[in-house]
Amino acid sequence: MRHYDYLIVGGGMAADAASRGIRELDVAGALGILSADIDPPYARPALSKRLWTDMHFPWHRALLDTQQATGADLQLQTRVTRILRTDQQVVTAAGETIGYQRLLLATGLVPRTLPDAESGTVIYYRSAEDYRRLMSLSLYRDSFLVIGGGYIGAELAAALVGHGRRVTLVLPGQMLGDTMFPADIAQEYHQEFADAGVRLITGHRVRQVRRSGPCEDGLQVGVTAVLDDGREITADAAVAGLGAVPDLHMAREAGLSVDDGIIVDAHLRTSDPSIWAAGDIARYRDAVLGPARVEHVDNAQTMGRAAGRAMAGDPEPYDYTPYIYSRVLGIDWQAIGKLDPSLETLTTTMRDGGRVVAYIRDGRTVGVLLWQIADGLDAARSLLTRRLLCRAAWGAGGGGGGRRTAALCPVGPGLSAWR
Repeated sequence: MRHYDYLIVGGGMAADAASRGIRELDVAGALGILSADIDPPYARPALSKRLWTDMHFPWHRALLDTQQATGADLQLQTRVTRILRTDQQVVTAAGETIGYQRLLLATGLVPRTLPDAESGTVIYYRSAEDYRRLMSLSLYRDSFLVIGGGYIGAELAAALVGHGRRVTLVLPGQMLGDTMFPADIAQEYHQEFADAGVRLITGHRVRQVRRSGPCEDGLQVGVTAVLDDGREITADAAVAGLGAVPDLHMAREAGLSVDDGIIVDAHLRTSDPSIWAAGDIARYRDAVLGPARVEHVDNAQTMGRAAGRAMAGDPEPYDYTPYIYSRVLGIDWQAIGKLDPSLETLTTTMRDGGRVVAYIRDGRTVGVLLWQIADGLDAARSLLTRRLLCRAAWGAGGGGGGRRTAALCPVGPGLSAWR
């Protein structure tokens, strides 16, 4: 039976960062990575960004070269099904038993699916294999249906229309971005997609998807989607970004403490002192925002590295507040914290047209959106850390989306950059 000083279950960016974090403190310990993926670790954001928008960014540049950088024993297409905590072993779907001294769970998310979609008719976009399928179809097919108007759905619609394809985007909200942005920014965002040629069907959901064409080279060509009002939409292919849920089955069966993720302490350790968790799957206490689970690349990288270092003996707690970002159709936005437009929002418009939006609950800042602002994350973190807004900086009528070309709040270093 193989045995590792450090065993990582999962093959994403958190696993890559964790293996590098381990090697920062322990260059010799036996390190294994068990990944269910068919590809070695890669930069996941590239799947909906640079691989579509930058012709000088081929697939091999997205690879993270984890094995070469860390000397890890990387085993692909290996799904772990059980954790034997008492014996400090894991069991794979093939029945192999592998021992560990310290175990990291970085298994990520499972995409939500449409219950009434025929098998093979929808690409649930999560992996490099999904990217290859969609890119292959986009090279010789014209019409695409994108289901879901969230983070991934918007980026996929932008990617496809940027390749000159006809795109229909179906979303349950009344406006693209209305679950994250204030109404005026969401309207601007929505209009950018419409102006780019995306056909937007709002306020509806896809109830069924069925085949209406042949399967060519293993790819389904021709689908018909039925909306909740009975309308039918035909396209050459359908791709969905419906969100995802943490893969918690194995952790629950092992008796680890879970909520909407695996609960970890300040050192990213689970309820078992020999097991850590990191990335999309980890429910941790953010130093600024409180209990949180974040599903973006900055969190995967920073938390993964911290978990690896913690496994190797680093006593420092994890106290980083991650950010999220997107770049589509010439729009560049970044955010930290909670983006909930039902909260009170205060907006500052900069001289160059960029905007800073503070999301406020009970008089405290709980989220910051940087809209078309290149540099400002450190200032945003300062605002969240202090959390108190100086309303005097806004003057009368400053609440609920008010705008003024002034500093958001003179409460921390770096905020002068927003004057």
